[in-house]
Amino acid sequence: MMTNNTFLSADARAIDLKAKLFRGFADPSRLSIVEALREGALTVGEIAEEAGLSLSNTSNHLRCLAECGLVRSERDGRYVRYELSDERVAGLVALAEELPADIAGGVYACTRYDSGGTDETDAPQTKTQKETA
Repeated sequence: MMTNNTFLSADARAIDLKAKLFRGFADPSRLSIVEALREGALTVGEIAEEAGLSLSNTSNHLRCLAECGLVRSERDGRYVRYELSDERVAGLVALAEELPADIAGGVYACTRYDSGGTDETDAPQTKTQKETA
C-alpha cells in the first residue's frame, strides 16, 4: 500500500517535469526556434535566419532542445535538418498563441514574469511582509 508521501512525491516529480518542459519554452531564442520548426524541418542556417539568431546561438539552443527531447535531427547529405520531435509540441505552441487572445489583458499586464525581472513570489520576505501576508 502506498502512503500519502509516495503520492506527494510522485505529484511533486510530475510538477517538476512540467516546469522543466515549460522552461524549455521560456527562453525567447528557443521559442523562436520552435516557432521556425512548426512549418517543418530546417537546417541550422535556415533556422537562424527564420529566428533572427546567429548560427552559434542557434546551434547552442538546438543542442539544448534536442537534449530535452523537443527537437530531433536527421542528416540530409551534407546538411543536418532539425524538426520538432512530436507534433504535440507544435500544438502546445499553437495553444499558447490562442490562450493569450482570450486572456490578453492579464497576460499583457503581468509584470511578474518579465524577462530579467525577479518574481516577487520567490523573493525573500521581510518580517513586516510576512506579518502582513
